[in-house]
Amino acid sequence: MEISALQLAELLSGIARAQAAVVNGLESEFAGVRSGRVVPALQNVAHLRDHPEPTLTDLPVRVLLAYMGRVGPDPEAVARDLERLCGAPPPA
Repeated sequence: MEISALQLAELLSGIARAQAAVVNGLESEFAGVRSGRVVPALQNVAHLRDHPEPTLTDLPVRVLLAYMGRVGPDPEAVARDLERLCGAPPPA
């Protein structure tokens, strides 16, 4: 089976969407946990300051952070990052 970068980006997006739902559920139960604990921890793990361009390890966390913001991630941008990170030539 072969999976395209866009398909993998959509899969990462779906996983991040489920994780964001869990965080939202926690926020409903424990007010302030999202902004006080979860988001700072995710920002630290995403290496936002250290790596302007995401690494393969940082990318899933950045997709999750995008879902937790006002605008969700752009699957095509995630696919481009995956292609860059995995060394695949961009589609023509």
